[in-house]
Amino acid sequence: MNSYRQEGFAAFDRTLRRGRRLSAARAYLHPVLRRKNLTVRCRAFVTRVLFRGNRAVGVEYSLAGGRVRRVHAGEVVLSGGAINSPQLLQLSGIGDAAVLSPLGIDVVADLPGVGQNLQDHLEAYIQYACTQPVSIAPGMRWYNQPRIGAEWLFLRRGLGATNHFEAGGFVRSNDEVAYPNLMFHFLPVAVRYDGTRPTGNHGYQVHIGPMYSDARGSVTLRSADPRVHPELRFNYLSTRQDRREWVEAVRIARDILSQPAFDAYNGGELSPGPGARTDDEILAWVARDAETALHPSCTATMGTGPMAVTDPASLRVHGVAGLRVVDASVLPYVTNGNIYAPVMMLAEKGADLILGNTPLAPLHLPFYRHGDPDRPPSTPGAPRTGRS
Repeated sequence: MNSYRQEGFAAFDRTLRRGRRLSAARAYLHPVLRRKNLTVRCRAFVTRVLFRGNRAVGVEYSLAGGRVRRVHAGEVVLSGGAINSPQLLQLSGIGDAAVLSPLGIDVVADLPGVGQNLQDHLEAYIQYACTQPVSIAPGMRWYNQPRIGAEWLFLRRGLGATNHFEAGGFVRSNDEVAYPNLMFHFLPVAVRYDGTRPTGNHGYQVHIGPMYSDARGSVTLRSADPRVHPELRFNYLSTRQDRREWVEAVRIARDILSQPAFDAYNGGELSPGPGARTDDEILAWVARDAETALHPSCTATMGTGPMAVTDPASLRVHGVAGLRVVDASVLPYVTNGNIYAPVMMLAEKGADLILGNTPLAPLHLPFYRHGDPDRPPSTPGAPRTGRS
């Protein structure tokens, strides 16, 4: 799924090492904590970027005790994510002047795109009962959990050593799209994301959702107080395309899970169930049961147009000096799949830009489009189907 043809089903690549998730902090930060030029402040709440004229010169923050502190720097890099970064920009006077001025915030740069273009992946679960004892449902029972915990703690294996999203795939919801627009995650248990509402018996589920929704939302400041949460509008299901692809996603998932290969396990659909058959019933179920896939992005999008916030060549914020944004908020549109790996790629690219490293030469690679030959060209000089 990370090579020539994304469409289809396969094992997922996951950021696991010895039974633990290899987070960005564990992979990049923890190995260099002893560097003399690095200071880490945990539980520090950044309240605004400090400016001298239109140049960022540091940040203001408070620790748990409430004491306000300042740190000065030659350059400031925001990596607060697609919700906190635009909030902090707006608190610091960078954003739509029509929003900031009524809140009493002095405008440093009038950038109306800050906080706009919010995108995310919405997902829901198609759940089935399982007729054979092959799911991980027994692991949900309290009397099995001490053994699972001990097996993970001492041996780094077992049910505690995986996120269980070990396989899935990408599918086109209709013949009008040239590449997959739906993503599927398979989970060998029927349960909510937060562990609630398990079926109690063996089951399995597929997490589904459109990858290229054209719904757009916003992150808008409600107060000059940084402790007041901004207003979030995701606008899920607000467009015709989004609603159409959700109906297609549910119908395709049901079709896959009803194939003969599942006959030996299929104990019947648990959710959404028989009450969601028509398009309207399916959309009502999605509106009630779907939840964020935790991929907010695109609220400080890179570009050169009037709604762009960051420069694609440097990730610097337009209209000011000494300030960059390096996180998912600079994506111009949400990626076709989970955003963790693309954000790590973006961060590594951002680090190269900050250091002034010479970029690698671009690779021109073929990729599959619906209707193309099923195999990539392998002979020198063969026609290319696209650019990576």
